[in-house]
Amino acid sequence: MAEIKLETVRKTYGKTIATRDVSLTIHDREFMVLLGPSGCGKTTLLRGIAGLDQIDSGRIFIGDHDVTDLPPRQRRIAMVFQSYAVFPHLTVYENVAFGLRMQRIADVDVKKRVRSAAELLHITDLLERYPAQVSGGQRQRVAVARAIAVQAEVLLMDEPLSNLDALLRLEMRAELKRLLKEVNSTVVYVTHDQVEALSLGDRIAVMKDGAILQCDTPLKVYDYPATQFVGSFIGNPPMNFLTGQVKVDGSSTTISAGGGTFKPSPLIQSALRDSASILLGIRAENIEASATAVGGALSGSVLVVEPLGSHNLLTVKVGAEYVKVNAHADVVFQPDQTIWLKLAADKIRWIDRQSGVAVA
Repeated sequence: MAEIKLETVRKTYGKTIATRDVSLTIHDREFMVLLGPSGCGKTTLLRGIAGLDQIDSGRIFIGDHDVTDLPPRQRRIAMVFQSYAVFPHLTVYENVAFGLRMQRIADVDVKKRVRSAAELLHITDLLERYPAQVSGGQRQRVAVARAIAVQAEVLLMDEPLSNLDALLRLEMRAELKRLLKEVNSTVVYVTHDQVEALSLGDRIAVMKDGAILQCDTPLKVYDYPATQFVGSFIGNPPMNFLTGQVKVDGSSTTISAGGGTFKPSPLIQSALRDSASILLGIRAENIEASATAVGGALSGSVLVVEPLGSHNLLTVKVGAEYVKVNAHADVVFQPDQTIWLKLAADKIRWIDRQSGVAVA
């Protein structure tokens, strides 16, 4: 078992709170992504799991073992850093073998494990070279191979692709997803890149200011953000938000937003207060743009048209607010044109404006 359990983990640096009593369970062999902007505490949390930073309070368990006070070498982990962190004076083979030699593994087993890891990462033909003789992407493959070779129960990865160019990052992301299906390790992956998080993770823990705002599957986090911040941080473009107001008239509840009127589902009506300020959240791909008036649609004026090949991204002014809309590439819209926006009712997310938290 390599389940990881964090219980009210807190870490401060002077007066700065890096993690705020974080509790999280990462299941055995799960791929957990810690996602958030710089300074949100995700790397601090990862370093706490690794034992590289001593936490101020709380407990950390790996499997049935309380590892809170154990040094890194006793935690049965392997780590891949943001920098390549390979030894320049050692060959690729010796770099991959380094952790095994530290464990005093027999030479015959070292050779087998290095070869196996090299095959998985497609670096077999590089084993006799030195790091200076391979590319940045290949060096990162060496770092991943070294971590995999030790067959640790827990694999920790701190933004391992952030130093690569866009095309190489795309290639390595696909390689990692393939590779980690073959490795029986629990993976904790830190990134600020939402595309990496959505494409790689079994679950995503979205962090801000040292706290986890939402932890769920990529689809749930994308479609049903728990807060306005989660909706605005995940998605390209981010989720649109229009300011609305609730009106409760007896048994009837309606919301006015963007010049239109919406009827919320019965599931959330009981949580709405008359005259309360609320946000309507909707993703760009869940809005249908039309050049002719459509019943129940919002009217707006096109400000910018960005052709993106498969679709056009429109910036539309609706009242005093702005929304992003994905429009079909074969439908031509022009700046200053009045268009109508039909919102998919089942894709609307209602957010309390004051707290920024989604209405249940």
